[in-house]
Amino acid sequence: MGGLLGALRFLTRISIPGTDVPYHRSVRWLPVAGAVIGLSVGGLAWLLAGVLPPSLAAALAVVTGVMITGAFHEDGLGDVADAFGGGWTLERRMEILKDSRQGTYGVAAIACSILIRVLAAQAIAVVADGRAALLVGFVAAHALGRSAAVGLLGTVRPATLASHGLGVEAGVALSPTSALLAAGGGVAATAVVAGWWTVPLVATAVLGAAVVAALAVRKIGGLVGDVLGAAEQVVECLVLVVVSGLASLYQVWWV
Repeated sequence: MGGLLGALRFLTRISIPGTDVPYHRSVRWLPVAGAVIGLSVGGLAWLLAGVLPPSLAAALAVVTGVMITGAFHEDGLGDVADAFGGGWTLERRMEILKDSRQGTYGVAAIACSILIRVLAAQAIAVVADGRAALLVGFVAAHALGRSAAVGLLGTVRPATLASHGLGVEAGVALSPTSALLAAGGGVAATAVVAGWWTVPLVATAVLGAAVVAALAVRKIGGLVGDVLGAAEQVVECLVLVVVSGLASLYQVWWV
């Protein structure tokens, strides 16, 4: 339980009482913590979709998720977009990644991420079982987004010039087997709410994470913390898009 609380402290801006847990101990709980965040956001979406227009319910749910996490992963996505889009050398890309300011590529990437999630959630909300599917979509998106990040953390080498940072330190301490087992926590949480939808959703998450990892290896030689945030965002968006398609064709298993 301490690891889960530590993961929630790390991923959110919510004040959680208790003793801080070292990051290398809580990292294995990130996918489960993601499922908890997704359940909170999805539960809010479920409530709002019953009383508000779909577009407004979707926007408020996504914005709530951003507020809960303090735009933690959005920041990583923006930094990666700036570095990979505007850095012409390895050294320059690493320099941009260390810069807390957002440039044009970063702002555009963050805006696209929020827009895609809102539109996908809106599309989910208007189908026959939209409220239930919203809950499924947000739990799966947040859980699998963190599963993707943890999976990459244990299987992809640190970036060429990365010598410090939580991403590098946790990656060194986390074996591939431990990382994949931890990622399985997010898959299990998804399976509880999504049923057989879990199969295409996990496949989508793996594909999205693999593309981000391949790009990171090509651009900077491996992982840094911002790349993990970018992977989470890419997977979160893709999962919601796929859920919008599934919800238009099939019922949620527990409805």
